[in-house]
Amino acid sequence: MTRVLIVEDEANIARLVETHCRQAGWQTRIALDGREGLRQVEHWNPNLVVLDLMLPGMDGLELCRRIRSCGDALILMLTAMRSEEDRVIGLEMGADDYLTKPFGVRELMARLRALLRRRRMDQECQSQKVLRFGSLEIHPARREVRRQKDLIDLTAMEFGVLYFLASRAGAVFSRDQILEQVWGPDRHVYDRSIDSIIARLRRKLEPDPENPSYLQTVWGAGYRFNDRHS
Repeated sequence: MTRVLIVEDEANIARLVETHCRQAGWQTRIALDGREGLRQVEHWNPNLVVLDLMLPGMDGLELCRRIRSCGDALILMLTAMRSEEDRVIGLEMGADDYLTKPFGVRELMARLRALLRRRRMDQECQSQKVLRFGSLEIHPARREVRRQKDLIDLTAMEFGVLYFLASRAGAVFSRDQILEQVWGPDRHVYDRSIDSIIARLRRKLEPDPENPSYLQTVWGAGYRFNDRHS
């Protein structure tokens, strides 16, 4: 069962998050300061940590660094600071995502579920072999794509869509099906975003993006990865 540690010194916010996490079927614990949060991490080994940036005893950045040094828990950082520098520092210290206060509980839960899905996809990728289609190679464990041995720079979203389609080469999927499988039911991505991602992938992968040989449109149905190169 998913274990969620909520490190938040505002008790009302901590209890609100705890209530919704329990409704999702997750085990929860609350720590009201940074030092207690570290003790819980060391002894309870949570899968997810909802971590406030401003904490008594030990601030969120230091606790984030300590968590990263002793385990692989997913970390979503809560911050009242809106500057880009503050958010970047949190991510550089090892946070997997961040959310600015005040926040909506639905968005928080969607972010947590997305982190769990990403972890599951990463674990699935670790167990998968390299996919080869002609000169194109997809390395799931390293989340790398190469064409004629040259590394192609892809965003996380682009890799997620590409891997989903390529690992099911030949099958046709609608936009909604792709969104459901890659982002899940709590997505904050619109179906037309898939069109933009496919267009970017074609520009990066296809020898002739106007006449794609890998990522093909099936009119009225969706998209498929052409398996004739396999």
